[in-house]
Amino acid sequence: MLHLLTTIPALIGFVSACFASEAGVKEVSVAQPGRDLNVTVWYPAVAGGKPTAIGDNRIFKGASAVTEAPPVPGRFPLILLSHGSGGRVQAMSWLATELAKAGFVVAGPNHPGTTSGDSTPADTPKLWQRTADLSAVIDAMTRDSAWSNIIDADKIGVVGFSLGGAAAMEISGARANLEAYASYCDSYRKWDCAWYAGGTGYVNDEPVKVDKVDLRSIDRARFEQSNLDRRIKTAVLADPGLAQAYDDQSLKEIAIPMHFINLGTAETIPLAVIADRLAKLTPKGSYTSVAGATHFSFLPECKEGGAEFLKSVGEIDPICTDEGSRPRGELHAEMIGLVKNALVRDLKAPGQ
Repeated sequence: MLHLLTTIPALIGFVSACFASEAGVKEVSVAQPGRDLNVTVWYPAVAGGKPTAIGDNRIFKGASAVTEAPPVPGRFPLILLSHGSGGRVQAMSWLATELAKAGFVVAGPNHPGTTSGDSTPADTPKLWQRTADLSAVIDAMTRDSAWSNIIDADKIGVVGFSLGGAAAMEISGARANLEAYASYCDSYRKWDCAWYAGGTGYVNDEPVKVDKVDLRSIDRARFEQSNLDRRIKTAVLADPGLAQAYDDQSLKEIAIPMHFINLGTAETIPLAVIADRLAKLTPKGSYTSVAGATHFSFLPECKEGGAEFLKSVGEIDPICTDEGSRPRGELHAEMIGLVKNALVRDLKAPGQ
């Protein structure tokens, strides 16, 4: 009976979280030396607040959330989000809002130097900056009483997409090998390697001409250092970048569950992000692929006319014209299930 009585509050917290009527959202700032972060936080919210659409713009559909809404009572796991190269964390709102409704506090920074409108090839391989961003967000969220009172600091996970998947790899304990990465780009001319070949970057939302990046000129010590943050207890990695560059031994030493998701099939997944081998090397790795998807299926659903607008401004990536055989909304539903199930399984119910 005593065990039952002590379990009841945890069950109440779990039920409340699972049936949060809203996904609350708030923008916060996290100070870093020379690198202040704009962070979006989603959380389980009770009814009320002002409706908004996070990530809504001329190209993408936003995800429904509410501002100024009180959080659901209880303590919840914290999930970090890391966006892809040249993206924004708001573009992951379709996932973050559903995680918040399921009982997670979700926080993601826009990474300076690799965010939409502020993205250059020279900044892209500096994974140590991204992992420092994520660790700084943990520091801020667990120290600020506005958030620490609703966060279970013993239950922290990370979800990363593309370059964000590489950051999630490294903060979980993976280490990259600079020569392996440079050698891969010596022969591979697509995706990240094409970006390093130079041409155009973006500063202050304006295109700028940039030179080719010599990967071998990168600070080797920093590129190959360990960026492990032991507060991370689980990771979900969607099409993780630097897939050809990780040190095998470092993967074998990762102690936490690592859930790898590739978008597409073996014939269509780019070499830059193929992750089945990575999953096999990590002791607690799992691997799944999403049939009918492409790399860009992780982006929000596009609005009518989005593809035409992108073409008019010279965008060459198939952001809205990807060749997936299934509607993006349908793919999102499957991916939400994969991510949510992994996080619930590893971090358990809030309060437990």
